[in-house]
Amino acid sequence: MTLAPGQSPPVAEPVLRLRGLRKTFGDVEAVRGVDLDVARGEVVCIVGPSGSGKSTLLRCINLIEAPDEGFVEVDGQLIGYADRRGRLRRLSARRTARQVARIGMVFQQFNLFATMTAVENVAYGPRRVLGLSADEARVRAAELLDRVGLADRTGSYPRQLSGGQQQRVAIARAMAMDPAVLLFDEPTSALDPELVGDVLAVMADVARSGTTMLVVTHEMSFAREAADRVIFFDDGGVVEHGRPSDIFDNPQHHRTQAFLAGVR
Repeated sequence: MTLAPGQSPPVAEPVLRLRGLRKTFGDVEAVRGVDLDVARGEVVCIVGPSGSGKSTLLRCINLIEAPDEGFVEVDGQLIGYADRRGRLRRLSARRTARQVARIGMVFQQFNLFATMTAVENVAYGPRRVLGLSADEARVRAAELLDRVGLADRTGSYPRQLSGGQQQRVAIARAMAMDPAVLLFDEPTSALDPELVGDVLAVMADVARSGTTMLVVTHEMSFAREAADRVIFFDDGGVVEHGRPSDIFDNPQHHRTQAFLAGVR
């Protein structure tokens, strides 16, 4: 199915809903009025050329970048705004931060606290934002580090970990917040090639667990194998979407065809 730029069809009871999302930097319109629904438990991979607006889209979803127009809903709740008699009013920074905590994000760079151990990095958010006790947060953190294959590195500092290990800590940290949706922004792009496989394996395990995921990636094999739906994104909007087999084996739009021909 081919859509006008920015359009993706609605899904039943979406956990994540974007309407008319738009972001401009100077004269560059990075995100062009995107509509997108992601169902609960769905894994959606976004692929497309560099500079097409994929990362900006994710940063608008969790309000790292404030959209110029449009809105984001998670489980039917507006993020960053409240509807007051038909008019949107911006929430306080504190209330917005609590809402955004329901949107986990794993970045290209790991962004771990250098002076905290792996377990302390993972436990920090649940303590500060979710109000867990130190013991509760530490237990949760240890369980998640075990899940990502780092049970023996809980006491290690980021400088003592490889890039792949740091990214797995970052995934555990995002999961520790029990997010409604988990965003991944090119999570393997900063890794040496030999470290990519371990991170992709962890992401595939997270996908199989039923976590709602929106993944910007250049790893086509991951998108083909792990995604329920693949979106080809270009020039700030959705060009084409469908099942992985549809997009990779039978793309309909000439831009999708050209892009995939260049990465195979």
